[in-house]
Parts: sequence; C-alpha cells; structure tokens
Amino acid sequence: MKVPHTHFGVALLSVATLLVSGCTVGPNYHKPTAPTAPAFKESAVVPPPNLPDGGWKQVSPNDSALRPNWWEIYQDPQLDKLEQQVAVSNQTLKASYEQYMQARAAIQVYRSQYFPTVQAGPSASRDRQSQNRPLYVNGTKTTYNDLFLQGQVSWEPDLWGSIRRQVEAQRATAQATAADLANVDLSLRSELALDYFELRGLDTQQRLLDTTVQQFEQYLDLTKTRFTGGVATDSDVALAQTQLDQTRAQAIDVGVARAQYEHAIATLTGVPASSFSLPPAPLDLPLPQVPVGVPSQLLERRPDVAAAERRANAANAQIGVAIAAYYPTINITGTGGFESKNAGTLIQGPSSLWSLGGSAVELLFDAGRRHAITEEARDVYEQNAANYRQTVLQAFQEVEDNLSGLRILNSESVAQQRAVDSARRSLDISTTRYKGGVTTYLEVITAQTTQLSNERTAADITTREFAASVQLVKALGGGWDTTRLPIP
Repeated sequence: MKVPHTHFGVALLSVATLLVSGCTVGPNYHKPTAPTAPAFKESAVVPPPNLPDGGWKQVSPNDSALRPNWWEIYQDPQLDKLEQQVAVSNQTLKASYEQYMQARAAIQVYRSQYFPTVQAGPSASRDRQSQNRPLYVNGTKTTYNDLFLQGQVSWEPDLWGSIRRQVEAQRATAQATAADLANVDLSLRSELALDYFELRGLDTQQRLLDTTVQQFEQYLDLTKTRFTGGVATDSDVALAQTQLDQTRAQAIDVGVARAQYEHAIATLTGVPASSFSLPPAPLDLPLPQVPVGVPSQLLERRPDVAAAERRANAANAQIGVAIAAYYPTINITGTGGFESKNAGTLIQGPSSLWSLGGSAVELLFDAGRRHAITEEARDVYEQNAANYRQTVLQAFQEVEDNLSGLRILNSESVAQQRAVDSARRSLDISTTRYKGGVTTYLEVITAQTTQLSNERTAADITTREFAASVQLVKALGGGWDTTRLPIP
C-alpha cells in the first residue's frame, strides 16, 4: 500500500517534534521551606525602666525599605562621595563582577548544545597507487586528483532534558553568582561605612582630648600661680604636670588607630594609602532610624540568602541530568558534498554525494555508577537546601543581634550621659574647693580623671551605635532585593 505524501509529511513532522521537544526527567524545583517568624523579637521590646522621656527609642517595623544607596540615610556628603568610589575603583568588586560574567557565558555554552554542529570545508589530494597492488588491471591510471567539497552535520537531540536541566542549573548558578556579587558589594560598602564612622569616632576622641589638654594647661597655670603665692605645694604642680602630659600622650595615641582606618578606607576606594587622606571631622551626626520591615521580607532582601536558594535550584537540576543518563543516547549525522578529479566538474550533479544516518546507544551495565551519581546529586541538593535554611537562620540572628545592640546602646548612652554630667559637676565642685583651700589638688586630679574617662566612654558608645546601625543595614540586605537578580 502506498502511503500518501501528506500522511508521510505529518509522520515526519511528528517525529521531528518528538526529537526537538522530548521530555524532561528529574524533579521540578520547589523553593525549600525555611523557618521564619511573624515579627522581629527586638522590634517590640518593653522600654527599660527609670529612663527619662525620649531616652529610649523603640525600633518600629514598617513597610518601607532601605534604598539601594542606603548610606544616604546618614546625610554625610563625605561618606556619600567615598561610597560612590567603591563601585568604580574597588578591585575585589571588579573580580566578583568578572566571576559573574563567566557564569553568564557558561549558560551559552550549554545552550549551544540544543543545536546541531555543522562543519564544512574543501580538501584536495594528488594520489598515486602502486602498480603491484593486488587486483591491478593493466592500463589503469595510477596517478590522479581527488577533490572534495563537503559538509557534515551532527546532532544529539535533547530527548530526556539533560541539556535543559544543565541550562537550568547554569542559569541558577549565574543568578547565585549575581547575588554573590551583590553580597560582596554590600560587604565592601558596609565595611567602608564602619571604618568611616570608627575614624570619625576617633576624631571625636581627638577633639575631646585636645580640649582637655587646653583645660589641663589652665589647671597647670593655676597650680603654678598658687605655688608661687605659697598657697599650693610643689607636689600639686607635679601632679598637674603629670596629668597634662598623660593626656597629651593619649591624644597622640589616637592618631595610630586613625591612620590605620584611613589606610583601610583608601584600599576600599581603590586609592593607594600613601596618596589618600581625610580631614578630621568629629562624629556629630544624628543617628538615623533604620527601616526594618517584617521578617518575611528579609528572605527577599538578603543577597546571601538568595544565592543559597539559587544554588539549591542548580543542585536540583543536576538530579535531572543524572537521571537522563539512564536513557539511550541518540545521535543523528549527515554528510553531503561533491567529489571530482577535475575542478571544472566539481560542482555538478554527477559529482554530488551524501549520507544520512543515526544511532541509539543504551548503556546496559555500569556496576551501579549511574545510581551512585544520582544519589550523589540528590545528596548535594539536600546539602544546599540545608545551607539555605541555615543562611536564613543566620540572617534572622544578625538582625536580632543588631536590633538588640541598638536598643541596649541607646539605653547605655542615656545612662552614660548622666555619668558625664555628674562627673562635670564633681570637677566643678572639686575645683572650687581647691581654690578655696578646702582640699588638696589630688581631689581635683581624681575628678579630672573621672570626667575624662566618662566623656571618652560616651564618645565610644556613640561610635558603637553607628557601627551597630551599619551592621543592621547590612543584616537587612542594604536595599537589595531579589527583583534585581538578572534573568540570563
């Protein structure tokens, strides 16, 4: 029975469709479940007792999110300028960017396997056969030309979805690398902000010590005047001189740490430390309120969480790649072209040649290798899923740590300010008593030391508040979210 051409065409089209579409084996990906909470614990705490009104600020969750340029909430033009240089000049960030570009290029490597490979090219040879060869016929030419112009097509159709799973895995890997890039960017920028506020906190300490040195110089003049008048002793002058010199030494020592922070900022901004400097600027900024949001948003805002989730997706796709190895490997090849002994007759109908073939190979025995590879792929997925859940838990811990840190430091700052006020009042009383001859200069020295210690502690708490604020911003993802992940 003769098959109509229309039926044959439909059958051929159906076979071609099967070869192109095939099926995709292996489990489809579902995001692993992760523990979460309805609210941040530290965002709804009870204020500590015995604090004056305004001495404690509750960090209230809200729906507003940090902006990508999160450092602008501190309203410091110098910090804004430094942060802008990170994206332009930081070499660590550039290296991470190139790593992401590698991952993107790898996607195209796998996608190329969807299509046949085509080769074409001419060849020419001048051949001479032996006249003493077996079955030689007298009079046959032994020297001749052989000219070829041919092409070859080879294609392995993705019947079982192995290539599709590999593309899926590489796409997820590229997205994970993009999230890694965002995480490096966030880490570098937050490190810069931390170093900057530490440096400005040291400038506050420097200003405090310089002012104290001026005050102690006045006290030294006072004791010298009283000693000249016979009211004070030489011991009082020695004590005043010792206190002054000791404070000058402390003021000089601040410069060591400040120089190191300045050098660190230079490196983060891609500038040689030898050619970088920042003018002194005490930390007199108001501490901004960081928008916290709700816990469910945290999973979408943290680039490290997104990277861990994308790697779980990539690992899940590799299970499908392993399962596809159980199915036959199909190869289709075709060759066509022209062959002739003369160039003038090369491109002619009688010179044409072609061949078309296919093969299917099924691995029958591998001593459990494919099973082991599949189990390995499943275990790798479970490992990545566990890493994702652990990253989520770590993210919640970091947010809670810095929320509690800000709350406690705020309370400590209020209490410390009271101590500073009391120390200043104590020094004023001791100075008045000393001038009136009621007490010795040792009492003044004690009051001076107490005041300076408490003022330096207060300045240190302020620096720690800014550091905790930056760490909270980092813990919240720094204005990043998963909508910024590329779709390669």
